[in-house]
Amino acid sequence: MNTTTTRPATRHRPGTPRPRPTRRGRRVVITGIGVTAPGGIGTPAFWDLLTAGRTATRTITLFDPTGFRSRIAAECDYDPTTHGLTPQQIRRMDRAAQLGVTAAREALTDSGITHDAIPPERRATTIGSAVGCTMGLEQEYLVLSDRGRHWLVDPDYRVPQLYGYMAPSTIATEIAWTADAQGPAALISTGCTAGLDAIGHGYQLIRDGSADAAIAGATDAPISPITVACFDAIKATSPANDDPQHASRPFDLDRNGFVLGEGAAILILEERTTALRRDAHIYAEIAGFATRSNAYHMTGLKPDGREMAEAIRTTLHQARLDPADIHYINAHGSGTRQNDRHETAAFKDALGHHAYTTPVSSIKSMIGHSLGAIGSIEAAACALAITHNVIPPTANLTTPDPECDLDYVPRTARTATVDTVLTVGSGFGGFQTAMLLTRHHHRGGHHD
Repeated sequence: MNTTTTRPATRHRPGTPRPRPTRRGRRVVITGIGVTAPGGIGTPAFWDLLTAGRTATRTITLFDPTGFRSRIAAECDYDPTTHGLTPQQIRRMDRAAQLGVTAAREALTDSGITHDAIPPERRATTIGSAVGCTMGLEQEYLVLSDRGRHWLVDPDYRVPQLYGYMAPSTIATEIAWTADAQGPAALISTGCTAGLDAIGHGYQLIRDGSADAAIAGATDAPISPITVACFDAIKATSPANDDPQHASRPFDLDRNGFVLGEGAAILILEERTTALRRDAHIYAEIAGFATRSNAYHMTGLKPDGREMAEAIRTTLHQARLDPADIHYINAHGSGTRQNDRHETAAFKDALGHHAYTTPVSSIKSMIGHSLGAIGSIEAAACALAITHNVIPPTANLTTPDPECDLDYVPRTARTATVDTVLTVGSGFGGFQTAMLLTRHHHRGGHHD
């Protein structure tokens, strides 16, 4: 007769050290980066803009913004034909998918990944998007309804791609085709944390052994009349139309809302031993990932930042790191008062006195807030910060809010040792996400 014995469950008591976790799962590294962002297409142009502290916010050109409360955005100067998309692909894909495919192509080339190293069935695709194919849907509605003149639309005017615009999972499909990825595939739509959550999902798939690589990231192209009108209605976006370059002002006393953006970033995630076996360049290692919900309000945030703080603590616990190990915090930093104060409180709660000595910055000050895409774009910036030992600045921060009293790296990039980066996201619906990236060490490391 077989018998088994089990240990009684132990409950963690507040105020006592948490038990260290046993080693679980496989290590996950970043071997490729592709970025399609405002201010320059491609990773080198993106990093150059960030380190120079330049802003890419301007008056909207993708449509006539006359009559809107906020008429500014951070747009990508993007021509799909220049980046190798065929006429058929351009017709088939919404702008969000085009931006994502372009970023995926750059990331795949950068990684040098091959079929011999990782077969297609072991490649996952995890893509985030907050608003999916908004531009395609809005454009087709204008055609079908004759610019809103008819309540009952004529289906004879529809394009074959309309169903694809209705189903945002088609964005993940297009990127999976680009990467010849035949493993697990998903479209993650958790609002403004979607980019981080999609990377986190890919990380988990590799750790659990469901895949050996993941094409992970996010894309959004929300600069359209319907999106701008929605944010106008709740007065979330900045009305500083006369000075668009300085409108995005995270943590500044004079901030008055976020600036809408667009873009995409794709990371190639790999199981560590596979990457080492093929001598791949490793930008960073993903050391931990956690997400929480505040179950409170669709757009409101509790001022204490408790849920974000809990996500940060959980991520540190996974990585076996302490607050003092963090060298840089990439903040959500949207530039709304409630977000900036909520986030500052979360850092203080999770990191204690180390929050006051850890540099923090928000790249949304330069490239705007691209909704679901921004988390992946920020993750790319974090990996590059580790690679180059440079902390991007918070542009336009001239008069700090007294309630936001941390080191927000104002206006000028800072050279520093950057071995461990915390990046966080906060989204409508109460989503709170944290991720830790660390410098990769061939020997040792946080899991060894």
